[in-house]
Amino acid sequence: MTEPIPPAPAAARQFDFWLGEWDLTWDGGGGTNRVSSIMGGRVIEEQFRSADMALDGMSVSVYDADLDRWRQTWVDSQGSYIHLVGGWDGARMILSTERQSDGQPTVLRMVFRDIAADWFDWSWERSEDRGRSWSPLWRIRYQRSTSP
Repeated sequence: MTEPIPPAPAAARQFDFWLGEWDLTWDGGGGTNRVSSIMGGRVIEEQFRSADMALDGMSVSVYDADLDRWRQTWVDSQGSYIHLVGGWDGARMILSTERQSDGQPTVLRMVFRDIAADWFDWSWERSEDRGRSWSPLWRIRYQRSTSP
């Protein structure tokens, strides 16, 4: 007999603010994002579409109770593969990764901030000094979709 799967830990609900259908706007563009809770509430699945089809992507995110951190894997139509780790930092959700750029360590991070019921701001940022300072690379305004 198979044991029942225990419920997901409460921390696995930390991304609930992101769930839903979103209209996205950024300097020079826009798109949509559909974010769903799947696999018994243990996985967050994201389906990103840019309006001009220049970039489509998806991510899966899971809460790792052993690390008390979130893990996200992003893939897209430009061939990118990014693995990020993070969690809440005050009122912001931050997931980051480290890369080499021209032989130098670079930290990249996504930041969910100013989170309200129907909107929030997201940014993709880079640090070349191990996180002492950050340069924004892409800022997106999420607005909950009113389309049927």
